[in-house]
Amino acid sequence: MTVLPDNDNNSDDPMVFIIIGKAFEEDGGGEGVDIHVVLRAADDDSAVREALNALAEEGFLEADLDQIGMLEGVPEDEPHASAYKGALEGEVAIIRFN
Repeated sequence: MTVLPDNDNNSDDPMVFIIIGKAFEEDGGGEGVDIHVVLRAADDDSAVREALNALAEEGFLEADLDQIGMLEGVPEDEPHASAYKGALEGEVAIIRFN
């Protein structure tokens, strides 16, 4: 059973976020890559900051982040299932779609 927290910082379950957007490897836009970023964070602001830092480390110069949400359990399908497991271990997973 998932217990909804009173506020963003009091969840009994690990807070694993998924951020959906588009990232760009060239200045001025160009051809963007659809991405999902899966990570564990204390709150949504921290999740966005960590996601942007991870994208920058991977060579992305810009990102348009469209949606953020919390995963309420282990996803069944790959690559999200592996990304969720990695997030529980402190990794930031960037899933790229062609």
